[in-house]
Amino acid sequence: MNIEEGQKFPDFRLESDDGREVSLSDLIGKKAVIYFYPKDDTPGCTKEACSFRDNINTFESLGIPVFGISVDSVESHRKFKQKYSLPFKLLSDSDRKLISSLKIQSPTGRASRVTFILDEKGKILRIYPKVSPDRHAEEILSFLKQNV
Repeated sequence: MNIEEGQKFPDFRLESDDGREVSLSDLIGKKAVIYFYPKDDTPGCTKEACSFRDNINTFESLGIPVFGISVDSVESHRKFKQKYSLPFKLLSDSDRKLISSLKIQSPTGRASRVTFILDEKGKILRIYPKVSPDRHAEEILSFLKQNV
């Protein structure tokens, strides 16, 4: 990984599961959670996504949107989102530009499991380079509640 806490998150423009584009400029003015995961509908990735889903009310009460990013297609994201009733946007980095710029591409070409918390200016407040899918959302909420 070539980016550190305190640095500006790289600019991006990715298609979401609803067919709309999301960019870094869309997030300016609010904190945001961006989590990268290897593959839709796999055991660890499903646990992680459902952990965010199960805690989404708390994220929303803090005014903090959650975005999941993988290299899977928009169509794959739609199916994954529908199957598990995920209430947040999944973004497709199918050309691998963002994961390459962050240097979080796994040897298989997928995204490594890494989470970034951004501040209102698009700077990185916190990086979670090692993630336990089961309790990750709670770990992030603990940090956010102390730093909102």
